[in-house]
Amino acid sequence: MTNIVQSEPERSFTVTPRHVAIIMDGNGRWAEAQNLPRIEGHRNGAKSVRVAIQTAIKYSIRYLTLYGFSSENWSRPHDEVADLMGLLQRYLKSEITELHQNGIRLRIIGNRDDLSSDIVMLIEDSENKTVENKKLDLIIALSYGGRNEITEAAKRLAEKVKNGIIHPNQISEKLFARQLYTPDIPDPDLLIRTSGEKRLSNFLLWQIAYSELVFIDTLWPDFSESDFLSALAEFEGRERRYGAVNS
Repeated sequence: MTNIVQSEPERSFTVTPRHVAIIMDGNGRWAEAQNLPRIEGHRNGAKSVRVAIQTAIKYSIRYLTLYGFSSENWSRPHDEVADLMGLLQRYLKSEITELHQNGIRLRIIGNRDDLSSDIVMLIEDSENKTVENKKLDLIIALSYGGRNEITEAAKRLAEKVKNGIIHPNQISEKLFARQLYTPDIPDPDLLIRTSGEKRLSNFLLWQIAYSELVFIDTLWPDFSESDFLSALAEFEGRERRYGAVNS
């Protein structure tokens, strides 16, 4: 990707996550601190998306999931939602060619029923165009809610039981996970949240059961490669036991 910031000198990590998920928080507070409309925070946050993608590729992170718009965000003021949807449309139109050229596969997870038909069409075109790319899977959660994802997965399994396709005793964690939005995507190894808030906000509730969580104070529009590297360094220092005890 074309650089928009001065790149950090490359660092060496003995362990890097295969999948990083980021809750991109703080756009509104950033804008308010600059005495700007909230949409300017979202616009500047789009630049940080590019930084995150560049850094993920630089350090051979295979999957990057970004929390773009939650199911709860629909309750925000109508003008802000309209601005966000417009920003999304412009991003899909302007960035997809460069993403494709850089070997990035774009994948959108969430409830598309609430999105306008023109946005859904752009999403489908973008996903189809990049489906064979293998350098980085960029997963963006739009109109997404973790509880709703789990609820819908349970409904799909209930229908299969009702129709005699499976027996209740066949339901396992592995089978349940295949009903989620991410059946072929490994669970995040690392979850980063910006802006200093320390909560999950209904994001990937099933998938982050054993993820390492890193909370940083930086507001998302100010997120830099240095912030990303600090999170990777913290991840490297964690001991991942998955509930077991190391001898």
